[in-house]
Amino acid sequence: MGVHARVLIVARDDALAGPLAEGLDRLGWRTVTARGPYAAIAALSDLQVEAAIVDLASGGHEALTLAKRLKAACAPRRLPVIAIGAPGPELDGLNFDLTLTAPVHPAQVVLRLETLVRMAIAEEEFELRLETFSERGRRLETPDPDPTPFRVLAIGEPAPQFLALSNALTGSGAEVVGAFTAYTAFDYLHERPFDAVVLWAGDNSQEALSIAAGMRRNTRLYHTPALLYMKQESYVTMSEAYHRGISDVASPETPETETAKRVIELARSYRRQTAIRKALEKARASGLMDPATGLFTRDLFATHLGRLAQASRLRNRPLSVCVLKVSNRPDVDNARHGGWLDRAIPQIGSMIGRLVRVEDTAARLGPEVFALALPATPQASARAAGERIAAVIGCTAFEAGDGKAPFVVEFDIGVAEVSLAAGVGKALEEAAARAVEKAS
Repeated sequence: MGVHARVLIVARDDALAGPLAEGLDRLGWRTVTARGPYAAIAALSDLQVEAAIVDLASGGHEALTLAKRLKAACAPRRLPVIAIGAPGPELDGLNFDLTLTAPVHPAQVVLRLETLVRMAIAEEEFELRLETFSERGRRLETPDPDPTPFRVLAIGEPAPQFLALSNALTGSGAEVVGAFTAYTAFDYLHERPFDAVVLWAGDNSQEALSIAAGMRRNTRLYHTPALLYMKQESYVTMSEAYHRGISDVASPETPETETAKRVIELARSYRRQTAIRKALEKARASGLMDPATGLFTRDLFATHLGRLAQASRLRNRPLSVCVLKVSNRPDVDNARHGGWLDRAIPQIGSMIGRLVRVEDTAARLGPEVFALALPATPQASARAAGERIAAVIGCTAFEAGDGKAPFVVEFDIGVAEVSLAAGVGKALEEAAARAVEKAS
């Protein structure tokens, strides 16, 4: 077995790289360290590296040109590159995706990595969809950037630390709206769109976590990033916060300007994802999509899946497929015979389309069968994605007719990873067969 590193760290010494590599390895982002440009480029050719981190302080002048060289060496796979060092105008135009000021905490770096990697994959996916639709005589419009200020909802009592962060966000050019209670917060969230949410934990961190969990149960708010701003001595663990749907965690011990930058970055990434998602949603009017759900049809999905498989080989990324089949249960069977399941399918399909990540492709394969193509996703992660989607839809009650109790929909889930030997068709067959096995 070869080494499968996810992150390349380029540093001349271990002063910064050593503790960072240890922390990232512990958090599931396995690292490999290169001492210079030539070793770094060699590592990219051998490993499935998803992102790179460059220590500017130890790398000297040649570190400044490294982002361009690493990205070129990794093409056609998009490689996000993070610089660790003092931000300044001299870094503009050097192709770094993000600059972090040392010292850095591994958990914070992981969040930055996840955001940047997902964005790179989403942009790769958009390019592939342009090709798929062009092949069918349809043109997708490239998403236009939204020039308006980022909209941030700040939720919590007006503590001095929280107000300081709100002021720092306003100073960064964001439009900040304050909500002092959960009820007011959800009123705002349902009335208008926000690019990011900041939750002040204060003395009541459970309320902040409950708001985040509530956002993750809502299909419209599911992807909106939320930063938890909490006291350092809080008993809430990082793992609990992330499990409840928090996108990032900060404390007043971190300078407000630094935290504001992190919120702005979350907002910028979310807005970019939203723009790509809206551009893809325009494809619903192309005449190529399933008219009831707005998802890919079986034929269009097969074409695009073939293109995804070819791209996964070129980019050295995994690719998985997930099949979601409506489970046979007594209440669902009754709804099916009464025609109520057919009426619910368009809403179910629309929910799947909103719940998938922007880089994932959702399709309707049959009357009650859906499929997902998940680029850069191994089999275990694909199953987790399918189960998350099923869990959110399972919280929705659908009408079953006058005088009858509403019914809920569960799914039998089958997952398979596309292998070079078997090909994409075989993987989809395996996933479908596994979903059928679950049903029996």
